[in-house]
Amino acid sequence: MRLNNRAFKILAEEAKRCASRSQGDVQYGIVLKRLEKLRLQSGSPVSKEELRATVMDMFPDFSSKAIDAADRANHPSKILGIIKSGTIGLVVCTGLLWVVNLPYPPIRRPIAQTAPLLLLPSFFNMDRNYRGAISKVEQADQLINQATSSSDILLGEEKISQSQKHLDALPVWFLGYEPQRYCTFFSCSWRFTLDEFETARKAIGRAEAKVFQEKNALTQLQETETTLEQAKQKYLTTTATEKENAIASWQTALQTISLIPPTTFAGKQAQQKFNFYREDFEKNVGKFETVEKAGTFLDVAKQFAWQAAKMSQNPPHSAAKWQQITGFWEEAIAQLEKVDPQDKASYIQAQTKIAEYRVNLSQVKLKQEEEQASVQAIERAKNQIQNLLASTPDNADRVNRPQTAAIIQGIINELQKVQPGTTVSSEAQELIEFAKAKLKELQ
Repeated sequence: MRLNNRAFKILAEEAKRCASRSQGDVQYGIVLKRLEKLRLQSGSPVSKEELRATVMDMFPDFSSKAIDAADRANHPSKILGIIKSGTIGLVVCTGLLWVVNLPYPPIRRPIAQTAPLLLLPSFFNMDRNYRGAISKVEQADQLINQATSSSDILLGEEKISQSQKHLDALPVWFLGYEPQRYCTFFSCSWRFTLDEFETARKAIGRAEAKVFQEKNALTQLQETETTLEQAKQKYLTTTATEKENAIASWQTALQTISLIPPTTFAGKQAQQKFNFYREDFEKNVGKFETVEKAGTFLDVAKQFAWQAAKMSQNPPHSAAKWQQITGFWEEAIAQLEKVDPQDKASYIQAQTKIAEYRVNLSQVKLKQEEEQASVQAIERAKNQIQNLLASTPDNADRVNRPQTAAIIQGIINELQKVQPGTTVSSEAQELIEFAKAKLKELQ
């Protein structure tokens, strides 16, 4: 194709405009046939002179700009050649700069001595990242160590991340290799020694650790304040039996606030708020120290009561064990009696528990007495059985049946004194059945 479609369209549109001005429809048809013929021919592209000869005889006023545009459209290789040449040149120059700025001293040193300006891209990058790292570290240090709000901590963390990126971009291979020519021209702001690099790394590490500590402290303060407020509301709205847990949670929250590291921003806030929180606690509950002691007495009493209840499981028990259980209940009551009456909430709770524990103590003492009496009763019955056996003649005919029957009935009466649920109740029941059988034989 000697005339491509784009050039054909440009020339056809211009020919149509010329024909409309001079009513040259015949000339327009001739021009189109000529152009169509060129488009169908194969060979080298039509030259500008041929294009001009094709249209100028029919339309002398044919636009030369249209001919030039059609010629350019019909010869795209000229423009592409210029673009390709420029692109190749740019790629070559870029590649050359990339090579000479590689982080290899054997390549850079000769360039630094003969053409240091070629190293400007890497020098500019180093200087920018060095300044950025130092600046961001200083900003982070200011925000974190002199924070006025939690937002400062978060912004400081962001600055640390930015400084880390700048520091990571610094070429470690360049340590100790000072770009003297560049520094002569542009006044370097860095020495860029190994010590300085390590110092920056350590500063970032310390800042990261500080941010971690600060964020943990802030989280602890926020969570503790929430717990404290919930405990207060629970104490004010629940029944007396549930107030104990609320007081314990309230006290724990106060202690946690006092233990937040004072070197952190959250710790400084906690120190300022602690007195207010403590006054609020004492206003609603009582003096902190008194309540704390009362809480200790209540906790110890619960431990003794729990041990007593645990030992009471799976009866029957011996009198000695019931005595030990009695001791635990008595010690639990003694601990509760130590609660100061000035601590109204804990004192009321302690008195309630004392009443409950004394009921349990009375029941245990009753069990102990029943056990002791039952053991004594079965021992007396066994002694009577032994005496009866010893006094009974070998000859059955010589046995005094009425007298023997009276003795056996006395043994039965003694065995019936054994209380159910004691350690000897099963044995006593067996002996009663045996004695009744013997009594029946005598009748």
